[in-house]
Amino acid sequence: MEYNDQIKNRVKRIEGQLRGILRMMEENKDCKEVITQLSASRTAIDRTIGVIVSSNLVECVQKATNQGERSMEEMVKEAVNLLVKSR
Repeated sequence: MEYNDQIKNRVKRIEGQLRGILRMMEENKDCKEVITQLSASRTAIDRTIGVIVSSNLVECVQKATNQGERSMEEMVKEAVNLLVKSR
């Protein structure tokens, strides 16, 4: 799978969030603020996983349809398992 600029930018934003959280910790910021930012980062990671899995699923279904490989049901189950594991 090729990761487009949109997905890469999401990860770069998350990286910036995490660096900001570390800076907050080093500055002894209030724990509520740190937890809020950690939660936002986790949400961003979860959404990025969803984008990657859904994009990959579409790509795999198209490829498999053209090549007569695995069934669509198998691929959907695999994608769901990936999402469940990420939780």
